[in-house]
Amino acid sequence: MTELRGWLRDNSTLVYFLIAQFIAGGALAASAIAYGVQLENRVHTMEVRGAAYTVSRMDEMKLKIARLEQSIEQNEKSINRIVDTMTKKLNINP
Repeated sequence: MTELRGWLRDNSTLVYFLIAQFIAGGALAASAIAYGVQLENRVHTMEVRGAAYTVSRMDEMKLKIARLEQSIEQNEKSINRIVDTMTKKLNINP
């Protein structure tokens, strides 16, 4: 027993390092398990909602994009009208 205590005193840095490595390994394992659970929850959600849900979300996105494109076109027309009006008043031909 005294030999073991003497060895531990002589190699305390090694012992602390090994304990820290063990703790880090446990944290890594816990992180990997948490990631796996999160991924499994996502897969389960996708399976429950199914393809119809995904298609409906894509349709919603397409409608939003179409509305944005219409808004962009209206803004472009408005800007062109303003530029035309301003250049006519300045007698500048673009």
